[in-house]
Amino acid sequence: MHPMLNTAVKAARRAASVIQRASNNLDLIRVERKQHNDFVSEVDRAAEAAIIETILEAYPKHAILAEEGGARGNSEFTWIIDPLDGTTNFLHGFPQYCISIALEHRGQVTQAVVYDPNRNDLFTATRGVGAFLNDRRIRVSKTRDLSEALICTGFPYREFGKLDAYLQMFKDVLQKSAGVRRPGAAALDLAYIACGRFDGFWELGLQPWDIAAGSLLVLEAGGLITDLEGEANYLESGNLVAGTPKVFYQLLQTVQAHREG
Repeated sequence: MHPMLNTAVKAARRAASVIQRASNNLDLIRVERKQHNDFVSEVDRAAEAAIIETILEAYPKHAILAEEGGARGNSEFTWIIDPLDGTTNFLHGFPQYCISIALEHRGQVTQAVVYDPNRNDLFTATRGVGAFLNDRRIRVSKTRDLSEALICTGFPYREFGKLDAYLQMFKDVLQKSAGVRRPGAAALDLAYIACGRFDGFWELGLQPWDIAAGSLLVLEAGGLITDLEGEANYLESGNLVAGTPKVFYQLLQTVQAHREG
C-alpha cells in the first residue's frame, strides 16, 4: 500500500472510532444547523480533527480542504476530507454513512479512502494501481443496459433552485431503469458503483469532499464519471454522472435532456 494511502487509512479508522463511540449516545450529541437540511455535529468536528491530526503528523507541510474546517495551508498536495458523509443519517441512527479522504496532487486525485464503519467496508484506491474493498480488487458491474441497471441518486437538500430539473431527471431515469435508490451518502454511493452494488449514479450540487475519493474509486474500478456536460469538471461544478461504461452513457444522455440551460 502506498505510504500516503496508508496514512489515509489510519486517519479514517481513527475518525471511525470517534463516530462509532458517539453512535451509542445519539441523544446527547450537540447539533448545529449550517443551513436548511444541512447539519453539523460535535462528532463531525471531532472526527475531522482526528483525521487532520493523523495526516499532519505524517505530512506537516501538506494542505487541507475539509468540510468543517475549510481550506488551510498551501502545497501541491491537498487532502480533501469529509469526516462524516451522511451526517443526517448518522444523527437518526440510520447506518449509512462513511468517512471520505482523498489526496489531490497538482490538481489530480491520486489516493482515496472511503470507510464504512458499520460494515467495516474499507474502499481504497491509488491512481494507476486499481480499486480495492478490504484488500480485494474490485470492478464495476458488467451491466450494459440502463433498463437492467440499479441507479443511485441524491436529492437536492440545501438549495432548491435545481429541484424542478432534478425531478424531471428522476422521473425519466425511474421509468428507464430497473430501479432508483437514495441512500444519503454520496461518497459511499460512488464506492458502491466501484464494487458493482450500483450500476449508475447522478447528483447535483455536491461539494469536492463528497466526490473526490469516490471518483477515483470509480475510475480505478473501470467506471466512468463526468459532470453533466460530459467533462471532467465535477469537482468544481458539483454535478456528476457515474456508472459502468455502457450504463454511464445512457444515464448521461437521460439526465442531460433535463439539465437547465
